[in-house]
Amino acid sequence: MLIIVALSISVFIYGVFVGTYKIFPYEQLDYAKTISLNEKNDSDEKNIIYENDVNSLIHIKTVDDISKLRNNLIDFIWSGDDFPNSKLPDSIQTNISNSLYDNFTNLKRIDQINVMMEYDVNSISYLFVPESSNNKLIIYHQGHAGDFYKGKDTIQFFLEKNYAVLAFSMPLLGMNNQPILEIPNIGTIKLTSHEHLRFLESSQFSPIKFFVEPIAVSLNYLDENYDFSSYDMIGISGGGWTTTLYPAIDDRISQSYSIAGSVPIYLRSIPQNYGDYEQWLPELYKNANYLDLYIMNSYGDDRKFVQIFNKYDSCCFSGELYKSYENEIKESLSQLKKGQFDIYLDNTHKKHIISKFSLEKILDSISNNTRSKS
Repeated sequence: MLIIVALSISVFIYGVFVGTYKIFPYEQLDYAKTISLNEKNDSDEKNIIYENDVNSLIHIKTVDDISKLRNNLIDFIWSGDDFPNSKLPDSIQTNISNSLYDNFTNLKRIDQINVMMEYDVNSISYLFVPESSNNKLIIYHQGHAGDFYKGKDTIQFFLEKNYAVLAFSMPLLGMNNQPILEIPNIGTIKLTSHEHLRFLESSQFSPIKFFVEPIAVSLNYLDENYDFSSYDMIGISGGGWTTTLYPAIDDRISQSYSIAGSVPIYLRSIPQNYGDYEQWLPELYKNANYLDLYIMNSYGDDRKFVQIFNKYDSCCFSGELYKSYENEIKESLSQLKKGQFDIYLDNTHKKHIISKFSLEKILDSISNNTRSKS
């Protein structure tokens, strides 16, 4: 027994050395992983069972169609109320201290923005204010991995380029709370998953509000207290989904960049691409499907929507599924005569991240934009 334990420990220690120092058989294992990921991509594409007439799924033919779908979305999300143009955060804490960001460069201060919503669901976001500023704002939205601290490399990247950064976590994640509620006919539950939000749905309330209202309210505050020349948005994974939806309903956003964020539902035939509650909610996508959202997000004077997919993504939306709709979205925008839609494929890594390649692509794209926020 002692021999087995000793052998197991030795194997574990050697494995750590293999991963850390890339000694034998690191290359062989890495190659095997690449093959596995390629097989996963092949599987993704083989699972597209049905052919679709993509143009017939696009409901936008005119500018009036965009306005109609935007109004429908707002009506659904806010349950008959208007977009919250005048609502402000519940509180602001200026120049807070958080040791997680002590090593950031070009950081003047951090302000905390607090927004409270129904069912005691809250949002805590950070405004990273740079010492040297270009007077432009990047909205960074983290995904289901947790706190926006996980996006620290992205936040620091743009701070170093003199951008202010407004960082969000998804509802119920990161520093955001997880309320305990009494649900009729269900019992007492703690909201720890977006799937729990189904129990809050009613004809008077949509939980999708939790995903977008904090952004709107925070931008209202910035409109009143700052003079940023532009608002651009970046999101990873679930935050990439938010970056798909939010700019479609708020054209204060100039350019938006969704990394591993979404593909249309007809392409989601394998479990890793299904997504969470918010990505599948039929009532939401009956108002505007993903193809419509891509156009709405892109449309406008000097507006742009960019999707970035990691070819060998370890989580979701790997491969080149986007080829089924890319040209159709671009053609629709060409007919509308305003706006731009692009897709980048990142084959430089095998992770579910925003890579250095993607950051440089985004920076180059944003730097070439001259649009000021509406």
